[in-house]
Amino acid sequence: MSDPPRKETDVARRIRAHALARGRGPVEIAQEIHEQCGPLFGTSRVKAHRLAHGVALSDIVAQVRALYEVDGKPPPRLGETLLSAYESGYKRPGPEYLHYLCAVYRVEPDALDYQSPCICGRGHAVRPGAASVPKPRPAERHAAASPDALVGAIVTRAEERPWANVNDLRGHNRADGPLTIDVGEEDIVLRRTLLQLLAGAGVALDGQFLGAVDNLRRKMDDTLVGATVSPTMLDQWEETTYGYGQQYQATPSLRMLCDVLLDFSEVRRMCDKRQPVELQERLCRIAAQLSGLSGLIMINLGDHRLARSFFRTARTAADETGDRQLRAWVTVRESLVPMYYGDPREALHLARKAQDLAGRTPGVAAAMAPAVEARALGMLAMRGRGDAAPSARRALVRGRSVFDQLSKTDTSDLVYGFTDRQMAFYEGDTFTSLGDHKHGDEVLSHALTLYSPTDRVDLTLVRLDRAMCKFHAGLPDAALAAGQEAILDLPADHRSDILVHRARQIGAAVAAKHGETPELKDFREALAGPWVTSPAQGRPSVPPSEQV
Repeated sequence: MSDPPRKETDVARRIRAHALARGRGPVEIAQEIHEQCGPLFGTSRVKAHRLAHGVALSDIVAQVRALYEVDGKPPPRLGETLLSAYESGYKRPGPEYLHYLCAVYRVEPDALDYQSPCICGRGHAVRPGAASVPKPRPAERHAAASPDALVGAIVTRAEERPWANVNDLRGHNRADGPLTIDVGEEDIVLRRTLLQLLAGAGVALDGQFLGAVDNLRRKMDDTLVGATVSPTMLDQWEETTYGYGQQYQATPSLRMLCDVLLDFSEVRRMCDKRQPVELQERLCRIAAQLSGLSGLIMINLGDHRLARSFFRTARTAADETGDRQLRAWVTVRESLVPMYYGDPREALHLARKAQDLAGRTPGVAAAMAPAVEARALGMLAMRGRGDAAPSARRALVRGRSVFDQLSKTDTSDLVYGFTDRQMAFYEGDTFTSLGDHKHGDEVLSHALTLYSPTDRVDLTLVRLDRAMCKFHAGLPDAALAAGQEAILDLPADHRSDILVHRARQIGAAVAAKHGETPELKDFREALAGPWVTSPAQGRPSVPPSEQV
């Protein structure tokens, strides 16, 4: 008789061979491997499932990466080292990686020895009596089908197969289906819009979309009043929320709004049931951040009414956390609404209020609020307020002093942090408003070198500010040409209302000082092209005095 195998892989290989010969499936094989190899080698359940499939670590990593690609998501950071740490018990997978591991092995989290429910809210395990190998499904052509047909297909997909596929759970780029069963009318409207965008179809936005957005925000308000938080999925949502900070400038505003609000809807559903109080702060923080981000996107789309509503919801959620820094962040971000679409005096008031909330602790709001204050004072100085100019310069000094104390984490995010390129942009914008066009152009030129080509919103605003510098330098034609070039260099789906609004201000300034010129006529025609705005039409987003 030969000696029994002494290696874990040899024992597992023998168990698998005998089990396959008896017609057993991977789940039963994994259980047997765990029972026999666990006492001998400390084999974990998650490793037992890989051994039951007879594959290497690299094979599982490749399958997870393939699922990410199918879902239209960027490649994960999961590698063989991290997967080995999961199998050894040194680390625990986060909600998203756990979801994909369950999808690969077709088991529930408890089969991998993790008690947390999966973030998808649906089963991964093969149903009893189902075939072990799925039949191939004909490739779907999203562009060929209408958005209504695609939305309707979501419901029937799970019925066509006895198990859940990753696309059934999250859908292509999140458009095909929710993570939970509770789907409201708002979700359907948002998903239909997102599907139209993905299919490259023209999106005729109307009051239905606008109503869905506001109804979703109202539901969050209602939930925050009488509910607590769910204990699940918090790691996933925190990671997703901060991920939006990296995508915010690079993603078209309307597409970003759909993605953010779909997550916002999921977070609201998580709040429906009262849960342990220690998790409430984390979930309310996520709600505040997503609502604040939605407000920022509404600013880009030119809808200051909905922007203010989202910031109000964000304040409600932030109050639930008791975190003054978070409340200060919401307040300073809200100050951008009157900065671009209202009275700079209100922006000044909100910026100073944010500084009071932030206190003396160096933080994102404590650095950003003085910079916003300086911009507002610069606008007031341009309108003739005599004491505004020196106050603006002092505010910039205060803001720079706090900014230099921020951590690397605080200065690496364009939404939830305050970056060096944003600080340079705010300084240059202030100098431009103060009429110091030479200094302003120098600072703005430096800011351009800091921004990535994908930071389209701020990058374009910087270019428009430089065009205004040319106007202050007595070069109106050059200002119009630079402003027109900044807008036309943007892809059509990135030409948001805030950018066209800012460009129109250049034209209004030229018209007020130099009257009608042929260059101004060309400028008007260029800005008459398509741009992305809020569905709330019927009222001008640009004051008549600033329209070209």
